Amino acid sequence: MKLNNRPRQLSIFWLIAIFLTTIIVPFQAAANNCSEKCATEKCRQNCTLDELKEEVGTLQKKIEKLEKKSNWAADDIDYLSGRVDQAEMHTATDRISIIGEFRTAAHSIHYDNIRMANPALMGAFFTPAPNGFNGATLSQIQQSMYQMAMAGMIPPAETYDANNDIIYTNRLRLELKSVITSDLSFHGRLAAYKVFGDSTGVKFNQGSLGDVTFDGNTSSLPHGDTIRMERAYFVYKQDVGNIPLSLSLGRRPSTDGPPLEYGNYSMVGGSPLATIINWQFDGASLTFGLEDLTGIPGASFKLCYGVGFEADWGNSTSLNYMQSDLEDVHMFGFISDFYDNGNTSVMFNYAHAWDVTDGFAGTSVMPFIISKQDTNGDGEAEYFFEQNSGGFISRLEPMTNIGDWDAASLLLRTNLKEKVADIDLFLAGSWSSTDPSRVSQNPFYEIMGMGLLSSNGDLEERDGYSIYAGALFPMPLDARLGLEYNWGSKYWFNFTGAEDTLVGSKQAVRGDVYEAYYIQPIVNNNFFVKLGTQFYDYKYTGSGNPLGEPVRISDTTSMDTINPVIDEVWNYYVSATVNF
Repeated sequence: MKLNNRPRQLSIFWLIAIFLTTIIVPFQAAANNCSEKCATEKCRQNCTLDELKEEVGTLQKKIEKLEKKSNWAADDIDYLSGRVDQAEMHTATDRISIIGEFRTAAHSIHYDNIRMANPALMGAFFTPAPNGFNGATLSQIQQSMYQMAMAGMIPPAETYDANNDIIYTNRLRLELKSVITSDLSFHGRLAAYKVFGDSTGVKFNQGSLGDVTFDGNTSSLPHGDTIRMERAYFVYKQDVGNIPLSLSLGRRPSTDGPPLEYGNYSMVGGSPLATIINWQFDGASLTFGLEDLTGIPGASFKLCYGVGFEADWGNSTSLNYMQSDLEDVHMFGFISDFYDNGNTSVMFNYAHAWDVTDGFAGTSVMPFIISKQDTNGDGEAEYFFEQNSGGFISRLEPMTNIGDWDAASLLLRTNLKEKVADIDLFLAGSWSSTDPSRVSQNPFYEIMGMGLLSSNGDLEERDGYSIYAGALFPMPLDARLGLEYNWGSKYWFNFTGAEDTLVGSKQAVRGDVYEAYYIQPIVNNNFFVKLGTQFYDYKYTGSGNPLGEPVRISDTTSMDTINPVIDEVWNYYVSATVNF
């Protein structure tokens, strides 16, 4: 470094300064003094020599002091040089940047007209056969249920209200990024999300996938104070002619996708459209930049692949001959930007999943436990029911591949700033299709004959539809007012179990959801407050659950409400978010 030459340059400077101050200046001063004291030349010479001797002694002392100062300066420069060396080394070796987000939120949640089974019917599951279902065979249970239905003996569902007047949450996210070269980068996100006063990470199961702690939602829903790896993937870029390519492998950025960025007051958080996929999974993608080739602003095409469930690892039935036919869950699809000029965009997403399972490995608190075993040795198993009065945690595992799933979504977004005002608008239309193949072998679903969106063994293909629309308006003090609405049909089903919500994924609702919110920046987008309300109006049972024939909620009986069925929910919330 250039700073390493400074001590030598400094020494030369000091020598010149010493010469000027010690030889020339004192000699001139001594000569002037002697001229004043002596009249003869000899006197002046002797006088000058004496005074010069004094000056030489004095100057010798000054030189010693200057040498010490020179050494001190050199030491200081060496120290500063080392500091600069460390800074350069830090810049060269520390290639990870960390961006954080912390949010504290408060919710007030009110459930109206929750439907649950009549206690008399529930008691039949714990009453020994033949008066009840406990210890009966599958054929006996199903025959009894059929006879009760034909005789009109299944009691109607009971209704009640429930309130959680105040519940607080903390969510911490740490975004990791490393630009290794101009063509290679790493991206990741660590997250912890918890409810105030709760570190169990396990919920009571009411029949929704969001009630189970599993790989697809571990860091997207409140699951205790553990920091988890939500994302971790690399991106390799290379140009092939005038087509930019990028290859990515790892744990995907598959949550908080478009158009959730409006309500989140953030950049787009993930790749898939959140209308059909909001789910953590591992996989790969290959992206083709088509803007230069087609001349269409922002045009691109991305191929996506993911694994939703690994059947032969970490399960009690792994490599077991009795469950050897359980297959992995794979997903394939594509995402295409048809047009994006930075102001208006059109985006399309298609996905196909095959060998969908009747659940995912995870943990939950089940209201009761069902097991089956052939106690008589006659080849026909008996079913046993046990109440979970102690709130014990259960490990859940899929047992059956129940069919295939397809979905597609088209999203239009625009901003009217150039024409009217700074108003954001978006509209998404979506379609889903299920093709069931088998009835679930899980004891609970088996007695109901449930398969993929089917019951009583009736395996039929189903098509579902969804609409999602929203508008954001400018308000004083740079605030934004958002209004959103979404609707789902009877057979609508998507994979959005990781949507950030305490009620349940609104994108999965079979019915209507209305939401209004107000976002007020305090310190730009580094600190903002959001105040809002949501109203869920469910029309059919099983929103977000792939198992069972959806039933209109107003027509449900006790047999349809063994797990509580939610009718209407009001959710009032306020949150404060800091980006750092």
